[in-house]
Amino acid sequence: MPPRKRTAKRTADAARSVNTGAPAAATRHRSDPPAAKTAGTGAPATEVAARKPREPIRWLVLAYRIPSEPTRLRAAVWRKLKNLGAIYLQNSVAAMPADHRSERAMRTLRNEIIEGMGGRAQLLTSTALVGEADLVAEFNAARDDEYEEILDKCKDFHAEIEKETAAEHFTYGELEEIEEDLEKLQRWHEKVKERDAFGASRAEAVREALEECTAALQGYASLVYQADSEAL
Repeated sequence: MPPRKRTAKRTADAARSVNTGAPAAATRHRSDPPAAKTAGTGAPATEVAARKPREPIRWLVLAYRIPSEPTRLRAAVWRKLKNLGAIYLQNSVAAMPADHRSERAMRTLRNEIIEGMGGRAQLLTSTALVGEADLVAEFNAARDDEYEEILDKCKDFHAEIEKETAAEHFTYGELEEIEEDLEKLQRWHEKVKERDAFGASRAEAVREALEECTAALQGYASLVYQADSEAL
């Protein structure tokens, strides 16, 4: 008798669904597979994948020791590391993001310290367990300092053009000198941009400033051409 009652109930439910337009209650079959979950988390695999942290930044760390005399050796190493864009973690320990360019440069410098300066040096690869954001911020601050230097030179560039324009010195010789000054700024910018691994905040300001310098040069060139034509 109990099985007949269950059959009658299912028949009644189906009839109500037809008459009212409401869907019948969904029935999950034993054969339907459950949503995939990651072992040990209880969360769907797609959700866990979305939360997966990014890979840590890999750094090159150069630790070195150089004879105290002559002092020019220490200055030479400091200057080379600065030109590479490295930051100092402490005295005689410098770091920079690892890539093919920086590895070649650091290996070369290490060899120079050992072979050419009679010092000792170790080149390591490392990631930060904690404090990575501090390293990135310090690296970006070093790039922003360089960008600020370029911005100052851009101001000097405009001042030079304004001075020559006020004095009406519209000569091809002066135009060539000003053009060379702009090319130096552009090369400097390319070097800094190459080592700007994380996109320092002043990068866009420098790009815009150099575009303004280019426009100023073109304006001065037009005055030189005009003066040349009027002299004929």
